[in-house]
Amino acid sequence: QLQLVESGGDLVQPGGSLRLSCAASGSLLSLYTVTWYRQAPGKERELVADIPNRATTTYADSVKGRFTASRDNAKKMVYLQMDRLKPEDTGVYYCRAVYGPFEFWGQGTQVTVSS
Repeated sequence: QLQLVESGGDLVQPGGSLRLSCAASGSLLSLYTVTWYRQAPGKERELVADIPNRATTTYADSVKGRFTASRDNAKKMVYLQMDRLKPEDTGVYYCRAVYGPFEFWGQGTQVTVSS
């Protein structure tokens, strides 16, 4: 079992920055591939960044060059640094962890980019 809790969401102006965190507990985070997703109002959930344990992190085209995802297995933490935010980045951001047949999601954190 793995529990995930996201935090760091806020209201921010266009061009601003936020850092999201995902705290994991209950199991070894190093076993899992962790992914950030987001869901905008009225839209489907979409992948933002995929963070394998020992492979290159990949990003959605819409966030490349602006977002940076990272993980600290020892601290059981996953991060999403978001810079040069745009209104279209608004949504609920979720942390997901997968290991074999096991899949866990956090409850999400709201990011709103608006002036």
